[in-house]
Amino acid sequence: MVYLDNAATSFPKPPEVSEAVKEAVLHYGANPGRSGHDLSMAVAERIYDCRKNLADFFHISEPEQIVFTLNCTQAVNLALKGLLRQGDHVICSSYEHNAVARPLYRLAADGCISYDVAPVWEGDPVRTVREFACRIRSNTRMIVCTMASNVFGILPPISRLAVLAHQHHLLFAVDAAQGAGHIPIDMKRMGIDYLFVAGHKGLYGPTGIGVLVIGENAPPIPLPLWEGGTGSLSSQLEQPDFLPDRLESGTINTVGILGLNAGLGFINRIGCETIWRKEIQHTAYVYDHLSYLNRVYFYTKRPHYGFSAPVLSFNLEGLGSEEVTQMLNEAGFALRGGLHCAPLAHGSKGTKKSGTIRFSPSWFNSEQDIISFCRTVRRIALDGGGNRKKM
Repeated sequence: MVYLDNAATSFPKPPEVSEAVKEAVLHYGANPGRSGHDLSMAVAERIYDCRKNLADFFHISEPEQIVFTLNCTQAVNLALKGLLRQGDHVICSSYEHNAVARPLYRLAADGCISYDVAPVWEGDPVRTVREFACRIRSNTRMIVCTMASNVFGILPPISRLAVLAHQHHLLFAVDAAQGAGHIPIDMKRMGIDYLFVAGHKGLYGPTGIGVLVIGENAPPIPLPLWEGGTGSLSSQLEQPDFLPDRLESGTINTVGILGLNAGLGFINRIGCETIWRKEIQHTAYVYDHLSYLNRVYFYTKRPHYGFSAPVLSFNLEGLGSEEVTQMLNEAGFALRGGLHCAPLAHGSKGTKKSGTIRFSPSWFNSEQDIISFCRTVRRIALDGGGNRKKM
């Protein structure tokens, strides 16, 4: 099976990730920060090492600003529901994943906040920023925006939106589920207050681990979604007020964190830009070799390094997106068809009813993988599904 569904989760993982997970289970089984014995202290040191490496990776001075979560979605909920208050207004982009859209919808449905969706114009950062700017109100508290669309690979102008947000004294949060590990992220330079990270995608960690990165000048999150044991200030019933303990109640995912640290080491060894460039070469190859087919329809411009994430959506005229992905599955290629948990993104491109076929390669895909994939799509486009139901 040729795996091309890395926007869902990266696979395969680097060998060092598998080794780190194995080592965590076999040799680092103690609970960090809960005991004074040597094994607990050793695990705590490994956890801190990952915090420090993540802080360096995202250009944060204090490792304590790194908060481990179950996944990126939990990081989003932790920030949005911990920061937003009655009467606040939020602006998000038209390419948000449901990880952002659903918490905003729930907060609005409960009468807590209101929010607007600003269109993102591909290749036109000035117009995009203008769309956000015209939606700012007197009660706007936050701008939240995806770093990269998980459906179309479009990159909103994050740094420019950060400038806009801070000019109006707004908080700026970024969902980097599809960006971290592909696109270099400097939180200081880019002006990001809160960064939401999926450990299991571009960072090549195992599933079940995410990260909330809190910028050094960002206001603290006053209300954690849960309280409990932290291993610190145990004689007090009040939750600790310092990071990361304030937001990390309960036993953290040691196995996931050690695996994530190994994935981070792999990226640092290869180079984030090098990985991104190769993945964009794969997506551009698919675009170039399929766009001339009459039945193949793309929804974005040709992918380019520096301007696109390695995610590409398309459809075949006369065939449903999930129908085509099933045909590809039978031919030995793993892709995802449908809405990809992002109805806002599909609504912006007119594909909410049909969905799309999503191609998302990784560093581990070979040139031959991509050539074979294109040949298979070409065969399906030319002679496959001729008697199948229309989209």
